[in-house]
Amino acid sequence: MSKSLDRLTLLQTFVRIADAGSISAAARNLGLSQPSVSRQLVELESRFNAQLMHRTTHTLSLTEAGAELLLDARRLLDEWEALEEKHIASEDTVRGRLKVIAPVALGQVYLAELALQFQQQYPLVSLSWQLADHTIRFTETGCDCWIKVGDISDESLRVEPLGQVERIVVAAPKLITAASKPKTPAAAQQLPCVALDPFEGGHIPLTHLSGRAATLSPVVRMATNNIFALHRATLAGLGFSVMPRWLIESDLQQQRLIDLLPGWQAPRLTIQAAYLPGRHRPLRLRRFLQSLKVAVSEISGIE
Repeated sequence: MSKSLDRLTLLQTFVRIADAGSISAAARNLGLSQPSVSRQLVELESRFNAQLMHRTTHTLSLTEAGAELLLDARRLLDEWEALEEKHIASEDTVRGRLKVIAPVALGQVYLAELALQFQQQYPLVSLSWQLADHTIRFTETGCDCWIKVGDISDESLRVEPLGQVERIVVAAPKLITAASKPKTPAAAQQLPCVALDPFEGGHIPLTHLSGRAATLSPVVRMATNNIFALHRATLAGLGFSVMPRWLIESDLQQQRLIDLLPGWQAPRLTIQAAYLPGRHRPLRLRRFLQSLKVAVSEISGIE
């Protein structure tokens, strides 16, 4: 084995430890013994003459030098993989590790099926499918593709819009009576509201199909950062809410929820896919992005 390959192996092990969060987990992922992985980390630290990770009995964290090396290691390994794909792999060979982080609700209700189909189509890909709504630190998580509903402010990433989410104001029939059903946004704000952080709060801008604009300023009875909790609270009649049409289409059809203000919509949110903008995108990532665009385009309530 050449020295250059030895160095790449050490860097690969280091990245795997950082991603796994522990030496033992990395050892299991690599199919190696824990002492073997520990020795590789010690050797890498010796080569760089620096401590790369703080180790305690229960925790492992990167030092400042380790965090800096992790970014460089990912770039170097990506470049090496690009060389392999260019000179060795064929367009029919889709392999390697792919880590995707998707929004919780959309990822669970619709996109999980995409993940399963992609894994079945490309069995040589080791897919990590994670669900999270919070903002991530892309390179530190070892993410290859981040799917997010809403803005992505990280200018170091390449961002592709996938579609726009239609959102409407809905309520359970038990919240209102036929006589009191509001006919205008001003009347609707007399009802209690359950809000989704961070998109809704004390002021909800609305636009009518005719182009008119209005703002709802209701009393927020409950706020949550989880759309499933928001959905349950709305069905329970705690208040009206702004919901994505793709999630509540069947509720509207079954009249478990009603469109509180027909013709009015809340601002649409963009579904976006983000990835590193380097010269090389692995074949597995290119194929996943292609499948993702098709899957999103087929979801009712998303344009």
